Amino acid sequence: MRRITFLQQATLSLGIVVSQATPVFSDEYGEYDEFGEYTSLDESVFDTVTVFGKSYRNTATKTSLKPEETPQGITVIDGETLTQQGVKSLNQALRYVPGMVTETKGAAVTMYDNFYARGFQIRQAYYDGLQLPYLIGWNLQPQIDPIAIQQIEIFKGPTSVLYGAMPPGGMVNIIGKAPQPDQLSVLSLSMGSRNLMEASIDSSGPVEFTDLTYRIIALGRKQNSQVDNAKEERFLIAPSLNWQVSDSTELSINLYYQSDPSMGVNSSLPASGMFIDNPLGSVTPSTSAGDLHWSQFERKIMMAGYKINHEFSDDWSFLQNARYVQGELAQKNTYHTCAEPDNPANCFFNYTTGSLLRNLYSTDEESTGFTVDNQFSGEFSLGPIDNNLLFGIDFQYLSGKADYKEFITLNLPFYTFNIFNPNNDVLEDKLMFDLYSRSEEITGKQYGVYIQDQIRAGDLVLLAGGRYDIYEGNLERDLNVALSPPTQETIETKQDAFSYRVGALYELGLGIAPYVSYATGFEPTEGSDVDGKEFVPETSEQWEAGVKIQSDDEKSGASVSAYHITKSNAMVTDPTDFRNKRLQVGEIVSQGVEFQTRWALTDSFTFGASYTLSDMKVTKDSDVQLEGTTPIYVPEHAGNIWSTYYIDWGLLSGTRISGGARYVGEMQMDVRNTQGKVPAYTIVDLSLGYDLGEFSDHLSGATANVAVTNALDEESYTCYDKTNCWFGAERSFEVKVDYESEESMKKALRDCQRYPCRSNEVMIQTHWQWQTENVNVSTC
Repeated sequence: MRRITFLQQATLSLGIVVSQATPVFSDEYGEYDEFGEYTSLDESVFDTVTVFGKSYRNTATKTSLKPEETPQGITVIDGETLTQQGVKSLNQALRYVPGMVTETKGAAVTMYDNFYARGFQIRQAYYDGLQLPYLIGWNLQPQIDPIAIQQIEIFKGPTSVLYGAMPPGGMVNIIGKAPQPDQLSVLSLSMGSRNLMEASIDSSGPVEFTDLTYRIIALGRKQNSQVDNAKEERFLIAPSLNWQVSDSTELSINLYYQSDPSMGVNSSLPASGMFIDNPLGSVTPSTSAGDLHWSQFERKIMMAGYKINHEFSDDWSFLQNARYVQGELAQKNTYHTCAEPDNPANCFFNYTTGSLLRNLYSTDEESTGFTVDNQFSGEFSLGPIDNNLLFGIDFQYLSGKADYKEFITLNLPFYTFNIFNPNNDVLEDKLMFDLYSRSEEITGKQYGVYIQDQIRAGDLVLLAGGRYDIYEGNLERDLNVALSPPTQETIETKQDAFSYRVGALYELGLGIAPYVSYATGFEPTEGSDVDGKEFVPETSEQWEAGVKIQSDDEKSGASVSAYHITKSNAMVTDPTDFRNKRLQVGEIVSQGVEFQTRWALTDSFTFGASYTLSDMKVTKDSDVQLEGTTPIYVPEHAGNIWSTYYIDWGLLSGTRISGGARYVGEMQMDVRNTQGKVPAYTIVDLSLGYDLGEFSDHLSGATANVAVTNALDEESYTCYDKTNCWFGAERSFEVKVDYESEESMKKALRDCQRYPCRSNEVMIQTHWQWQTENVNVSTC
């Protein structure tokens, strides 16, 4: 019988826990002698699960309610899937999620994550339930590397009721890897396309003779960018520690430091020469519009957080989740724009000559943020009705500074750059002069209080919650334009909002559960209109109805949902002064259907698929020409499949074969819908895994994974307008070898025999399901 390591980087074997300690122990798997040495152990009998601990909270409810019991759309990506697909960013991890459009600035722009959910942009991801701060309007945002990710939870629709300010499309919550009770050490080495070189270590286990468990993750990676003359580099270390202070109190401390000395480029290309024919020729995915002497992107992020979970009784508990974040970024780059996208004469690109007029700019950014979320929850019954009550108070603070400069150069060849014959080595620094500068100091605070009740009455699950928020913001801006006097501006914002959610789900039997929900959300705004009237928060509401299906063994399931989202008071550009003024008269409606399924057709073969039908329109705008248009990055049709097959017989025993395809339909090229559409594309990805221990006993504990992205080398594109487009990822491969200490499983069994055990109710995750169980966790 083979052993499938579904979550091989953070595992706890539960099947080996014994209930009593005796001098000599034996079972059907092996035997201990009188000295505690195990003489025979067949590791193939063990499946593996991951312990998340008492401080874990479901993204959708901040409780232990399972996703299949939650009356709203949820998608969960487990760590094994991330490993199989060889993803290097959150952007790449979301490629197979229904309702999501990711990598909207192509494959070469890796310095930040850019994705849309149900047609709305999501600028900020969450990490263990707390928002990753983003310096609004700039480039500085933390990126959590997949080496530190246990799983990703995507919650669709407005979620302001639990998290405050939130776009209406939903949220993405990254669940970080946590210390595990059993010893685990995994060393990984990777190499692949574009001179990829990567090494990482993931070590976790107990600190002997204490109530502490630790985890330390470290990584170094270098790779050439898909674009010429650019590199991507990353180094990180992420230690964490769990302390069981007492039977009722647990403290978790985590640190995360990441240095990105180089993260590629941030430049785009015109559509002409990409997917629009140009008689002058074609550009390729490696074409760069930057310059060797003005190409920099450096970023450093430091995060320090903690969680305190205290149980007052079996039914009532308190969780405090807090994090401090500090970041800095320096960038030198080029850009080009189009003053009037519908008038080629006013664009900075000449279609007849291939000449691209570039601008030089730099940014220096820094930010400091602190977030704390206090949750008091309890369970109680009123007759046949079970209640799970949640009450919370949270606070978010962000302070940042950004300096932006534009330059002009007397070097004429820089401005005659030709995309069909690129020369990226023409700029001379000594010929550059300041043209424009802007400095901003930004401060934002958000105070929120919320309450939620999760009610179960037999087969009926009801969910209701409300939240009140106060947002305070301050922006100080200094402008300096050549040959003009400097100007200063201060914008103060104080807004409040109430948001709520109600939902119901009914379990009909046979694993079928229909549901319906209504949720609201808000996003703060800053400034005032031309008449001095302060803007109000952008608001949103969503109706959603659907059905969730799950098999008796919880290994297979499916869901289908229909949604209707309305965003009101949307900020829009003033058509009379699109550079400096904004209006608040916009309304956008997004509606559609999402379907996703995952089936275990056999013990060795799994199959997953999803499909999304989207219809999004601008229903109100200051520019009547925009009313009735479809925003960019919204395909009408999108879908994907992914399957995995394990071979446990014959010469190929220990082999895993995985593969999938993702289809993204046509999207509008520009906001006015006048420039045509970006072509649809279908990308095929492959993955092959092998347990090297099946080949030789000397390689026991080693596994290999080969991931091929875009195996058929299909060209794909995204666009902001016809002057600013990006290539998707071209074909690439990665070969990764993991070595896991072969003592991990044996040590877990020996520890359970030698030392006392205590029972803990914790959240565990297998490859198929979430469940809450009382499990015996050894304490050494």
